[in-house]
Amino acid sequence: MPSIDGTTGNLPSGRVAIIASRYNANICDSMVQAALQSLTDAGIPADKHWLIRVPGAWELCWAVEQAFQHADVIGAITLGCVIKGETTHDEHINRAVSDTLMEQSVRSGRPIGFGLLTCNTVEQAIQRSGGTVGNKGHEAADAMLEMLRLQTKMR
Repeated sequence: MPSIDGTTGNLPSGRVAIIASRYNANICDSMVQAALQSLTDAGIPADKHWLIRVPGAWELCWAVEQAFQHADVIGAITLGCVIKGETTHDEHINRAVSDTLMEQSVRSGRPIGFGLLTCNTVEQAIQRSGGTVGNKGHEAADAMLEMLRLQTKMR
């Protein structure tokens, strides 16, 4: 049976919103740079990168909703970092943000790259934002790009 995927092919024209938390700035900034590099490597020019900074992970969903009010925004990449503390606060933030981003993507028909680190320690976050485990900024951007290519093929 033939299959299609988004690993190759054309990208639609338009802007990509990169929405990133300022909280845990060093970690998020590293993911932003990786996401920007992935977009550039895919041939999306810098004038089509729309970098939006928000206070923390909680605000990512609101910013996606606002970005998607612009018809030329074809997708979004969300980047943030929530590190477990002494309470369950992180669990509530992580679940609410991940559920809402999925719902926004499905409702809007536009892909959202999920780059929210949900780590137990700062060391885990460092390793996932450019350390030994890679960079979630690249992963989130690459996943969003793949879904855009797939969307183009499915039309």
